[in-house]
Amino acid sequence: MNDKLTTNEGQPWADNNHSQTAGTRGPILMQDYQLLEKLAHFNRERIPERVVHAKGAGAKGTFTLTKDMSAYTKADVFNGAGKTTPILLRFSQVAGESGYPDTLRDVRGFALRFYTQEGNYDVVGNNTPVFFVNDPLKFPDFIHSQKRDPATHLRSQEMQWDFWSHSPESVHQVTYLMGDRGNPASYRNMNGYGSHTFKWVNAKGKQFWVKYHFLSEQGVKNMTDETAAKVASEDTDFLLHDLYDAIDRGDYPKWKVCVQILPYQEGLDYKDDIFDVTKVVSKKDYPRIEIGEFVLDTNPTNYFDDVEEAAFSPANFVPGIEPSPDKLLQGRLFGYKDAERYRLGANYEQLPINRPVNEVHNYERDGFMSQGQDGSVNYEPNSKGGPVEDNDARMHGDAVQGQTEYSRPYDKDYYSAAGRLYRLMSPEEKDRLIQTIKNTLGSVDDQEIQVLETRQFYQADPDYGQRVADALGLSMDQIK
Repeated sequence: MNDKLTTNEGQPWADNNHSQTAGTRGPILMQDYQLLEKLAHFNRERIPERVVHAKGAGAKGTFTLTKDMSAYTKADVFNGAGKTTPILLRFSQVAGESGYPDTLRDVRGFALRFYTQEGNYDVVGNNTPVFFVNDPLKFPDFIHSQKRDPATHLRSQEMQWDFWSHSPESVHQVTYLMGDRGNPASYRNMNGYGSHTFKWVNAKGKQFWVKYHFLSEQGVKNMTDETAAKVASEDTDFLLHDLYDAIDRGDYPKWKVCVQILPYQEGLDYKDDIFDVTKVVSKKDYPRIEIGEFVLDTNPTNYFDDVEEAAFSPANFVPGIEPSPDKLLQGRLFGYKDAERYRLGANYEQLPINRPVNEVHNYERDGFMSQGQDGSVNYEPNSKGGPVEDNDARMHGDAVQGQTEYSRPYDKDYYSAAGRLYRLMSPEEKDRLIQTIKNTLGSVDDQEIQVLETRQFYQADPDYGQRVADALGLSMDQIK
């Protein structure tokens, strides 16, 4: 037997098909509060979409730790081989709006939440191990260059290439994006990365630097621009469909969880700046260590509740895991939670998808949509037996020196990492990379932008720059 329809106040709803009117032909009566409530709620059904990563797909699953990491971190989630932890993973596009085709070339977000016994732990990364900028002050400008032209309201190749050509630190990520991995064949067929360097601390207080790698067990597969455009014309939600359908038919995708671990001082002394998110740590110097696996086996019950209202943040740490001095990470520690308070309200962490599995005890009160409050003390210090600090969760400091300044990057080698990436590519991959750059940068009318960007490619690798120059019809005298 079907449940009886009610209002949100639990009152019986007599007729959900016909409004109350003054006579058969109307007009509508103001007293039909069920009509007014239905329309008022409908008017407010759309919350602001994410300013970045607006379009995405998500699923739930389980992380299983296969290698005890207590020698490196006291974080409960990584202690005790065989331990399982529920997870939530959201994949996304960076630039487009929520209705934008999800197969077009873009960096893909890879936001992973562990619902640990010590609170939520989020690793909010991408399907690339690096990023375009390394200073949070440049992040809004970078995103503006990826969005719509303020005059035409159209996506613009010139805007993004203009920004990149004047931001040489971006050339490593640009090479990733213009390469094959800029168009993954599915969310199931791409790796994820924490991108930043983080700090692990063990129970004895010993500190290490760590980088996360999530390796697809389905294999990394990509699609050509031609395939991506064809798919986009037929199904703007292709990647979302693919993930949902795979899980629905029991073909559960899996990823290996690996880390690179650097002893504390070795990380500070490493040949490249490990706190610069435009760079990587060589796997030859610090091989990846496999520590576990996660599987996605549960689709959202309700997309809005489970995915749209999910609020990830790189500031969601647990004891034994801490931030590094990475400047872009430091900016994100504020930016994400502030964006979520704007988008979802001050109490977004009370939403079921954002609630930790352990109990919450603090002195925050009230605000929009607060729920479940009691009459307990709401200030500290107090004599009422309120919650007290847990000094075991204290962060471990890093030594700092110097004077306050508008600091430029510590490591000014913008190009060599992009050159190494280019030289790792097969001849066929290089051909596709050059063709993609020709199709995109070549559509820009401003030749100065083409020249500036091609100089970056040349400084990364002379062959790289030469081939781009040839493809764009530029003279090497302009480039050199």
